[in-house]
Amino acid sequence: MTDPKKTITKAVIPAAGLGTRFLPATKATPKEMLPVVDRPAIQYVVEEAVKAGLNDVLMITGRNKRALEDHFDRVPTLEIQLAEQGKDSLLKTVLDSNDLGELHYVRQGDPKGLGHAVLRAKVHVGDEPFAVLLGDDLIDEKEDLLSEMVRVQQKTGGSVVALMEVPREQISAYGAAAIEQVEGEDFFKVSELVEKPSAEDAPSNYAVIGRYVLSPKVFEVLENTAPGRGNEIQLTDALQTLAADESEGVYGVVFKGRRFDTGDKLSYLKANVILASEREDLGANLLGWLKDFVKNK
Repeated sequence: MTDPKKTITKAVIPAAGLGTRFLPATKATPKEMLPVVDRPAIQYVVEEAVKAGLNDVLMITGRNKRALEDHFDRVPTLEIQLAEQGKDSLLKTVLDSNDLGELHYVRQGDPKGLGHAVLRAKVHVGDEPFAVLLGDDLIDEKEDLLSEMVRVQQKTGGSVVALMEVPREQISAYGAAAIEQVEGEDFFKVSELVEKPSAEDAPSNYAVIGRYVLSPKVFEVLENTAPGRGNEIQLTDALQTLAADESEGVYGVVFKGRRFDTGDKLSYLKANVILASEREDLGANLLGWLKDFVKNK
C-alpha cells in the first residue's frame, strides 16, 4: 500500500455544476469562466493549487464545459498577433495561463453530488493523498491555507478539511464540524460532520469551506456511501465515516483569512471590487470613483 504521508502532488477541482444562481450569464458560459477582474475564477483556483506544489490538476467537468479546456490551452494565432503588435504584457498573461502545470479532464456524467464528483478522480489519483479545491471558493492569494493543510495531512496521515467560523444563523448553508484541540498543535481533531444542519442542530458554527486534503481511503468510503441530503452522494457523509475511523481520522485547519464565494452574487461582486482596488493599475482610479459614487448616492 502507498504511504499515506507521501508527497502530495495531485489536486482535483470539481467543475461540473450548472451555475444556476448566475443565469442567464451561465446559460452558455461555465460559471467557472466568469471573470474576477481579468482572470476567470477557475484560474485563481488552479494557481492556488500550483503555488502549493500540486502540479498535477484534474478537473471534473460536464457538458458545456469545453471552455475550461480551451482557456488553459494554447492559442497560437493569438500569441503571434500579440507578439507582432508588441503587446508583451498581454502576451505574458496569455502564456502564463497555458503553463500552470499538468491539467487533465474527466467528465462527471451523472450529477450525483460532490462525493460522486470526487469519486470520479479515483483512477487518476490512485492510492495516494490528494487535494480537492472547489471552484466557487476563492482564497486570497496572499494566504497559505492549502500548504498548511498539506502539512497537517503529512503529519497526521488522515484527511484534512478547511474550517471557518460563521454566524450560527448561516451554518445551514455549509457542512458543520464538531472539533477538539489537538494538544500542542494549531489544528483540530474533527469528531463529527453534518451536512447543512439547522442552526439548532449544528454541532458548532465551524463551517467546512471548499478546501480538502484527503486520504485515498475516501474513495473506498465513497463507493459505499448511500445518497444523502438532496439524494446526492455527500462528501461530508464520507468524511464523517473517516472521522469515526481511529486508523484514519479527520482534522481541521481553521482559516481566518479572506475568502470569496464566487457562487454568490454579492460575494462575487465584492471580490471584483476588492481585488481590483488592490491592483496597481486599477486601484487608485477605482477607489477615487467609488468614493465619489458613494458620496453622491
